[in-house]
Amino acid sequence: MSEYQTICVFTGSSINVPDIYKEAAVETGKMIAAAGKTLVYGGGRVGLMGLCADAALADGGKVIGVIPQHLQQWEVEHTSLTELHIVDSMHNRKRMMVERSDAFVVLPGGFGTLDETFETLTWKQVHLHDKPMVIVNINGYWDGLIALIRNIIQTGFAHATHSNLFKVVERVDQIFTALDEADDPVIGPQFKWM
Repeated sequence: MSEYQTICVFTGSSINVPDIYKEAAVETGKMIAAAGKTLVYGGGRVGLMGLCADAALADGGKVIGVIPQHLQQWEVEHTSLTELHIVDSMHNRKRMMVERSDAFVVLPGGFGTLDETFETLTWKQVHLHDKPMVIVNINGYWDGLIALIRNIIQTGFAHATHSNLFKVVERVDQIFTALDEADDPVIGPQFKWM
């Protein structure tokens, strides 16, 4: 756990979801703060992302938010963060979150969470970063995503080695162990995704 100090959490901005996902967001924020790590996230105060940030702040944690200008009124930026960065595009939001983070955690979320996850995963695939990623499959939420990734590999659109780009856990309390055990996959030119 000592090798990473900032943990980026990708999760949803909706609050109209089952309580099990809300509880996971809160637990993740508390766990990051308790470990003395800094939470990096999308900068909103609503939905699961807001719950995660609030939980970290309430327990004395540091929280860095990154939000694009055009989403300020929709996601309502969080004004009580340690740092809030307002950027000009979704792309720059993702770029800054990747640059500011040592590791990535994917909680349940919607299209935006998928966008963040796949761009970060793709950047890792093409060696733009080598930071650990953990998908938290709470209550089987990401079963379909995991099946899709397996199908991508099985049909030849990615190499079997690419399954090592991320870890999957079932519970929040497994996140740090998965991050600690994450291997940096050695993917040479012979294992291209093409």
